[in-house]
Amino acid sequence: MLSTVLQQLVNGLTVGGIYALIALGYTMVYGVLRLINFAHGDLCIFGAYIGLVALSAGEAGEQSHLLLLGAAFLVAAIAVGAAGMLLEFSAYRPLRRADRLSAVVSALGASLFIENGIMLVWGPQLRVFPSHLLPAHSWDWLGARINLVQLLIIIGSAVLMALLYWFVHHTRYGTAMRASASDQDAARLMGINVNRVIASVFIIGPAIGAIGGLFIGLYYRQVYFTMGWTYGLNAFIAAILGGIGNIPGAMLGGVLLGLFNAFAAGFISSSWQGAITFALLIGILLLRPTGLLGERVAEKV
Repeated sequence: MLSTVLQQLVNGLTVGGIYALIALGYTMVYGVLRLINFAHGDLCIFGAYIGLVALSAGEAGEQSHLLLLGAAFLVAAIAVGAAGMLLEFSAYRPLRRADRLSAVVSALGASLFIENGIMLVWGPQLRVFPSHLLPAHSWDWLGARINLVQLLIIIGSAVLMALLYWFVHHTRYGTAMRASASDQDAARLMGINVNRVIASVFIIGPAIGAIGGLFIGLYYRQVYFTMGWTYGLNAFIAAILGGIGNIPGAMLGGVLLGLFNAFAAGFISSSWQGAITFALLIGILLLRPTGLLGERVAEKV
């Protein structure tokens, strides 16, 4: 029994770290623009495909696996960060003064555009990740097993979340981001370039999400073009669970949702995992609509 609990704890922390990285993109955009970027999940999976291309190209050149993996993460983050900036400029900036419904429709259209673009470029079939990039090491602890990929995801996610929190709360540019989230007009009067801040949010959030997408590919060894909707939806639930617009809330919500899903799959049934997740969402919305850590965007973004 103890070994099962510990194994589900490891699995939950692994998936929860991925959810948290993707949820950060939702919460950062909402914090500044009060907009749900429904294309974010597809951007993350786009990062997985870009990473796979980089890995395949590197394998052809017989590069070191560790160097190749680092390069894949870097290329995926840069490419998806650039795609996020282009998305903001083309799909969201022209509608910034429009009503909320127009922005939501634009976000959904962007999601479909990216999803179908992935299908046209890479095809509708599953794409398989190489299985020999990382050594097949694993460690046993009280009956639970953690492999190298899981350890990489847990530690990597924690480090990225800590760096983002430090950047937002302890740098001048992070202060500009929080000021823009609080009051854009006042931020402009203080000399802050709000358009640049918004563009940076659409770069940083998708770039971190791309790393999460590549983690998905490494963990499950495969990606497919509709995967962005599934993981994007779960990450969106995680952001709501922690408090939409709240960066620590997105981190907490992602980890808790990953743990909740893992224990539900391990002790109830994996077939009911989706239904249980939405039951959790409904419960949170009924009991605490602002999420576990609240939705005080102006103070906590």
